[in-house]
Amino acid sequence: MSFVFTPPAIVSVPVVGSSERFAVHRIYCVGRNYEDHAKEMGFTGREAPFFFLKPADAIVAVEAGSTGSIPYPSLTKNLHHEIELVVAIGTGGKNIKAADAQKHIYGYAVGLDMTRRDLQGEMKKQGRPWCIGKGYDHSAPIGPITPAAQAGDVGKAEIYLQVAGQDRQRSNVSKLIWNIAETIEHLSAAWELQPGDLIYTGTPEGVAAVVAGDTMMGGISGLGELSVKVV
Repeated sequence: MSFVFTPPAIVSVPVVGSSERFAVHRIYCVGRNYEDHAKEMGFTGREAPFFFLKPADAIVAVEAGSTGSIPYPSLTKNLHHEIELVVAIGTGGKNIKAADAQKHIYGYAVGLDMTRRDLQGEMKKQGRPWCIGKGYDHSAPIGPITPAAQAGDVGKAEIYLQVAGQDRQRSNVSKLIWNIAETIEHLSAAWELQPGDLIYTGTPEGVAAVVAGDTMMGGISGLGELSVKVV
């Protein structure tokens, strides 16, 4: 088979304790999935879950113990951090029941859903899709994936993000409005999940702006830390 141009390299993420890498298929993100974050964005209650996507090549994979870098993106003056638990799907499926969701999970990682908040907000006002605020280049930094058997009790893990050593976000995964299994049930009713899919499960309260020169250090208990500098 020949192509009119050389196909891009497969996007992949390192795996803890392995030389193998996790090939990325799609990136699904859950919106407003912590109650206090929903409130700070002007919403309340346990609304039905909703999803948006990022392109696979928005991934910035950061090796353990390293500090990755992302460029300050174009068009924005209000770049926000959102620290998130990422679920890596190892076995695909459609209409997966919450009780069976764990069977489909390969592992977990620490991720950042970087957001051009001003662009997202303007699109919301106009009733237009806000892909420009969420799905741009370098918008999905992620650390190594920890296989599920090594990850501990992720559902009760502390999640946090610091900038310049100061807390910005700190919460617990147990405060998810829709937990991991419920999220997979809802998501797989709308799309057939595939091996290689990543699910960014939502961010807790405390989202705020970063500027060029800032280093974000985020972590989730049992999954290590993710360090990313804005350049």
